Amino acid sequence: MQDKNILNFIGDFINAGLREVFAGGTVEQIDLDEDTKKLSIVARFDRYIEDNFIIAAQNEIKSAVEINKAVIEPRYYRGAFSEACVPQLMRAMKENIAAANGFVENAKFSVDEDSVSITVFNGADILVDAGAKEFLVKYIREVFDLHVSVTIEGEGGAPKLDSPEYVQMQADNIKIEMPVPEEAKKPKEPKQEYDDLPISLTNAKILYGNKIKSKPVPLSSISIEDGNVTVWGKIFSLDMRDTRDGKRKIINFNITDKTNSYTVKIFEATQNCEQLTAGLSDGKVVMLRGHVEYDDYIKTECIKATSVMLIEEIEIKDTAEEKRVELHMHTNMSAMDGLTDAGKLVARAAKWGHKAVAITDHGVVQAYPAAAAAAKKNGIKVIYGMEGYLVDDSAKIVTGNADMPLNGTFIVFDVETTGLRTDRVRLTEIGAVKFVDGAERARFQTFVNPEMPIPAKITELTGITNSMVAGAPKEAEAVRKFFEFCGDGVLVAHNATFDTNVLKHTCARNGIEYKYSHIDTLVMAQSLIEGIKNYKLDSISNYFKLPKFDHHRADEDAGALARIFEKLVALCEEKGVENVNEINEKIPVNVKRLPTYHIILLAKNKVGLKHLYQLITKSNLDYYYRHPRIPRSELLSHKEGLIVGSACEAGQLYQAIYMGMPKDRLLEIASIYDYLEIQPNGNNAFMLREGMVESEEDLNEINRRIIHLADEMGIPVVATGDVHFMDESDKIYREILMAGQGFKDASEQAPLYLRTTQNMLDEFAYLGEDTAYEVVVKNPNLIADMCEEIKPIPDGTYPPKIEGADEELRQICYDRMQDYYGNPLPEYIKERLDKELDSIIKNGFAVLYIIAQKLVWNSMDNGYYVGSRGSVGSSFVAFAAGISEVNPLVPHYICEECKHSEFFYKGEYGSGYDMPPKNCPVCGADMHRDGHDIPFETFLGFYGDKQPDIDLNFSGEYQFYAHRYTEELFGKSHVFKAGTIGTLADKTAFGFVKKWAEEKGISLSRAEGDRLVQGCVGVKRTTGQHPGGMVVVPADMDAEDFTPIQHPAEDADSIHRTTHFDFHSLHDTILKLDNLGHDVPTMYKHLEDMTGTNVMKIDVCDPKLYELLTSPEPLGVTAEDIDCETGTLSLPELGTPFVRQMLIESQPKNFSDMLQISGLSHGTDVWIGNAQDLIKNGTCTISEVIGTRDNIMVYLINKGVEKGMAFKIMEIVRKGKATSLLTDEHKKEMLDHGVPQWYLDSCMKIKYMFPKAHAAAYVMMAFRIAWFKVYHPLAFYAAAFTVRVDDFDANIICKGLEGIQQHMEYIKSLGNEASEKDKKFQIVLEIALEMCQRGYQCEKVNLLESDAENFQVIDNRLIPPFMALPGLGQAVAQGIVDARNEAPFTSIEDLAARGKVGKSILETLQDHGVLNGLPESDQLQLF
Repeated sequence: MQDKNILNFIGDFINAGLREVFAGGTVEQIDLDEDTKKLSIVARFDRYIEDNFIIAAQNEIKSAVEINKAVIEPRYYRGAFSEACVPQLMRAMKENIAAANGFVENAKFSVDEDSVSITVFNGADILVDAGAKEFLVKYIREVFDLHVSVTIEGEGGAPKLDSPEYVQMQADNIKIEMPVPEEAKKPKEPKQEYDDLPISLTNAKILYGNKIKSKPVPLSSISIEDGNVTVWGKIFSLDMRDTRDGKRKIINFNITDKTNSYTVKIFEATQNCEQLTAGLSDGKVVMLRGHVEYDDYIKTECIKATSVMLIEEIEIKDTAEEKRVELHMHTNMSAMDGLTDAGKLVARAAKWGHKAVAITDHGVVQAYPAAAAAAKKNGIKVIYGMEGYLVDDSAKIVTGNADMPLNGTFIVFDVETTGLRTDRVRLTEIGAVKFVDGAERARFQTFVNPEMPIPAKITELTGITNSMVAGAPKEAEAVRKFFEFCGDGVLVAHNATFDTNVLKHTCARNGIEYKYSHIDTLVMAQSLIEGIKNYKLDSISNYFKLPKFDHHRADEDAGALARIFEKLVALCEEKGVENVNEINEKIPVNVKRLPTYHIILLAKNKVGLKHLYQLITKSNLDYYYRHPRIPRSELLSHKEGLIVGSACEAGQLYQAIYMGMPKDRLLEIASIYDYLEIQPNGNNAFMLREGMVESEEDLNEINRRIIHLADEMGIPVVATGDVHFMDESDKIYREILMAGQGFKDASEQAPLYLRTTQNMLDEFAYLGEDTAYEVVVKNPNLIADMCEEIKPIPDGTYPPKIEGADEELRQICYDRMQDYYGNPLPEYIKERLDKELDSIIKNGFAVLYIIAQKLVWNSMDNGYYVGSRGSVGSSFVAFAAGISEVNPLVPHYICEECKHSEFFYKGEYGSGYDMPPKNCPVCGADMHRDGHDIPFETFLGFYGDKQPDIDLNFSGEYQFYAHRYTEELFGKSHVFKAGTIGTLADKTAFGFVKKWAEEKGISLSRAEGDRLVQGCVGVKRTTGQHPGGMVVVPADMDAEDFTPIQHPAEDADSIHRTTHFDFHSLHDTILKLDNLGHDVPTMYKHLEDMTGTNVMKIDVCDPKLYELLTSPEPLGVTAEDIDCETGTLSLPELGTPFVRQMLIESQPKNFSDMLQISGLSHGTDVWIGNAQDLIKNGTCTISEVIGTRDNIMVYLINKGVEKGMAFKIMEIVRKGKATSLLTDEHKKEMLDHGVPQWYLDSCMKIKYMFPKAHAAAYVMMAFRIAWFKVYHPLAFYAAAFTVRVDDFDANIICKGLEGIQQHMEYIKSLGNEASEKDKKFQIVLEIALEMCQRGYQCEKVNLLESDAENFQVIDNRLIPPFMALPGLGQAVAQGIVDARNEAPFTSIEDLAARGKVGKSILETLQDHGVLNGLPESDQLQLF
């Protein structure tokens, strides 16, 4: 039997519910007794099948097949035995022991890990005498693979065997019928087993060993001294593998209960592990019992498990009838701050029954694609928003009406206070300087009695003590004296908002009139001075090189500020300012230097979403400084469709309330908001720790003031959690990240987790029940209802438009192919060409082909060939249009003289290059061989509607110009670099975890370290750009219809502009061109220039090229000479040790074999453990294994499998989905059409498959370059070294064979200590060794002949460039060559001066001998 799935035998005879129950069963034996018409099936299951299902299936099979009896004998692994098996045991006893009938119905069964006890009311002795105990021991061993002891005990008397009662019992119990179930049994609602553990055993399932009865202990409490322990935890890092003989399983996994993590190990016979391996997976929760041991292999303690049960973790639920909506939530796209993937957060909100949830990352919207996918999957509305960085560009240098010339009277002052909240603090000192006509005229200083103790922190900061102010004037007297000093002058202060507000509150308390205008030197300096780190008083003073002063004393600060003000006034005068009232007009504030405040922006509809994207673009391209800044003025002009919220304590309104701003200012600030926000006090607990507030009641009061302000304005208040991670226990990951960034309070993590409705209601209980409900439930739902369901990236595809692209593409293809194949075209070619063109044009893809065609032709016009990548070579139109060099037609001959052609349609050849040479039967000319038999469907799908992905390899020397040409075609405003997002990888996360643990003095187990690393992995670090990806926006649309735009890596000085979204998110929406830089087109260019040989005319069928694959002899050397068994060193795709070994093992004979090699070397799980083994054991050859994805479809079609199914199978296998998506129907179809079992088994192992077209392109380029290696060796080595010039060291390689071999041995001796640089140089040394063994030598760098960066062949000599010397970069090398071209160097002094060569480079040139014969100085030549 080839497929033993039980449903293949009984699936047609049972109902759908039973088919679901029996799925996965494997038939071990099947018999049909034709005499008795009894069908017996022995089948093994990986889970227990309840007895009523077995009986029901037997009955249905019996009726459907019309036999007398159907028997299904189940077999299980020992973990399946439990109380649930009692009905099966009862039936087995009745059917096999006649005496059991009548006694077991009311018997009590007790099933333990290794025993079964039965208590019967009557008849215990009868059952024992009848052999029931022995039967059950044998039966359980046979069915469950378990050795148990059986006891049978009785209660009451027993009837005699010949009594009427016993006879009647037997008669009554002969027939056993069970109802047919409609569906499989559903799991029960999990109940918490232990009050202090969040686990449920309600639906526990034994996976291995026996039932566990003891209560688990925390992982943090166990140690090696404990011996056997019972623990629970969630699985991560699961690894399962077989021993070499395949007889045993090695299963390792980590578990965590969040108190700690441990590694668990199981080493067991394979036949005992099926249920275990089927039940275990990352993320599942288990309870296990085992022995704590030290493992010498992993060098840490682990648990050797003896029993494992699958259990459930009790999940947090939101049980409120009316649910809240979270409107402030960060994902892992909030750089190095948020932790959780958007998909998980959205799924949690949906699971809790929340109708919506907002995404509000810091300054970015890069989580939108993941959130949108999760919203669609989980049926929840996502509100698309952002927590932006607002800049209040309405800030002014001058406040008030100050008609004062710049040489007028100014009072430069500073105050010291008891704190920071201007409505609560008291003055302790006032210092001032009267500044008239540009010079200091008088000073004022007074201490002020605050009539309250000065906080210790303030004394520490200012040096002002309680004793110093004890006899000073009180605030009213001090302020009146100060105002007398001021007269009619204009006040000047640094951060004047604080100082003037202190004065205003003091005046209000004491009935004093405040009538002054003021100048804020902080805003003034920010607007006038560039290139300064910050705008603190001492920093500005240092900028102007002014005298030092005693900071944080009012009189000293005022004096220093007066000197600064004098300098700032001078700068104002340079800008034409004559009067104070002209300053605001003539000196605009510098948005990039003003403070930023958090603000929440929610997209209400599509208009709002586009406005949000436009704001992000502007914040990145126009206003970026440390953060992407949004000026208030820009927000107001883009506010349509947006809902604006006040955000957290870092918001402008919260800060203003905390600072005690007057009410009119609060209303002015709040006028921009549509709702105000409050948060749990735990979020702002740092204010208590840092003494910013005195008590939690102060925090309550700030929130109350926000609510009162909102009531006055008639806008809602919402309570948010400012979510940064999913569960409260996740805070440890944020602590690690923040500690790694140097935050001193990293361990004091705020409770920024996703909260339930009741949790939030509890947090705001101090507001009263009604108000708490309003801010937690009612108002957030109100805001959510205002937001429409929108998509962050529109559905559909939006290619750029080129007028007449459809007709142009058809014309180009027909013109070129008629020129190549003759006019009229052969019917086969015309049919394929029309089929592809019709599909391409119908689906709107012609423009993509025309774009690629223009780019390729432009490159070729400039002397650089372009290589194709990916599956574009599957398209004949791509070949016909000159985009791809890969001809996907069936193998064929074509006479380039008379156009006679011959095609081979039945798979006679794997590639046209494998066909024998042939003369044209019409004109006698040599016929060209071509065609690789690649179906079009692998590129655009079976119906031609798949978005084409045309990837092109440009020369690295020309890539920049290809990008520029793209901008010329579509306009710079519509062409952008494809953006990427860099996240925290394992290695970096490990560094963060290690540093955190060291700082805390914690010793982590390997498992706990792995858990903490995984918790940090995936958090965004930065952004970047795809090396060759260009995104093109249609001319009639804006970029912000799809994505915001930014600079890569948040670099405001970068000339590049990238998509804000990762390009993968836009892949199927707008056009992405992969204009990658590659070495091969560069080598083509250099080889053609050096030899005059047209690369595209090279005969890739040359037999010597195939000899190179398995021997270096065509090069005139032996394997021993070059320490390599092939001649493929340095050949693209064929020169790595991995591929060289593949060549030796597979012994390829032709081009189609090489396509297999290329595909196997780029696939995943296709060679090692798969094709390699099949070739080694003689099952098949390299020609027969599965090498490329296209081969699967072509092979299956040739076998007779229907084309649609063949395509479907190929798609499943190539994506590594065979184990989950390849159905029994697919497998049966394959086997029924003669596909061998090994082929099917191979499919099941594959994780990724390479396209044949890509393989063909790579092999063709490798063979073309190999031809030069054989026939133009010096040109080959020059080109090979040129593309590796950064790794070259002329000092070593110019020493010749001995020097090369010595350094190779040195690098080998380094072993694992060899650096990446060493490894790259080793490759260069291998090439150089081969070159020397072939009799060629690299000369030294030559001052007269060497190029800057290219190796040259001059008079049959290999001349290295200047860059071949260590430490000599491209700019210096080019400078030397440019100066030499102007005039020969006359001396070392001349070289240094005109070539701009520094001392260290001169020494490098001198040591290499480049300067030999060149005098030190021109003056020496006079003598």
